[in-house]
Amino acid sequence: MTKEVTVEQWQRMVESGMWRKGCPATRATLRRVEINYWDFEGAIKRGVLVVNEDITASISRIFTKLFDAKFPIDRMQGVEAYDGDNNASLSANNTAAYNCRRPNQINAPVEESPHANGRAVDINPVQNPWQDLRCKCWSPAAGAKYAERVPGKGVIVKGGVVWRAFIDEGWVWQNIKVPDYMHFDTGYPSAPFTDPASG
Repeated sequence: MTKEVTVEQWQRMVESGMWRKGCPATRATLRRVEINYWDFEGAIKRGVLVVNEDITASISRIFTKLFDAKFPIDRMQGVEAYDGDNNASLSANNTAAYNCRRPNQINAPVEESPHANGRAVDINPVQNPWQDLRCKCWSPAAGAKYAERVPGKGVIVKGGVVWRAFIDEGWVWQNIKVPDYMHFDTGYPSAPFTDPASG
């Protein structure tokens, strides 16, 4: 289900620093997509992803495929639940999308950043860590044991169900020069997305 970002949620996003002057996406261009998913205990949960309005149909189809395949997701909340702190969201194994990250947490200029434009998703960060060259370590730290791409609960592997669901929609996996196994986006630098189902 796709909705406008509520006034209350937007206020929390602004207060937590997820949006500030200069961030490219706005409340008018972002949408709240409510998604059913299977958690790690095999229960159905309801989560939320905040994304750009131009990817809402695509993201809904992708996560419907993941739900149908019973791919487990640990949790799914907006990063405002972690006071806008990307590192805290990753450490909590939170699947999330939009975040115009704090200056000390950005990986790309905000104008070009897929996350700051609402066109990227990080899935199960602990099981799918990224290599942070600022500390020359795996992030989140608990993900170091999953650095090897061995199939398992919540793990994304090339050719697997998550990879196929995104690639079939024209998304890109880990679109940076270092391993970033949690990350899918629609391209860098971020630009308006043309839904493959619309043509």
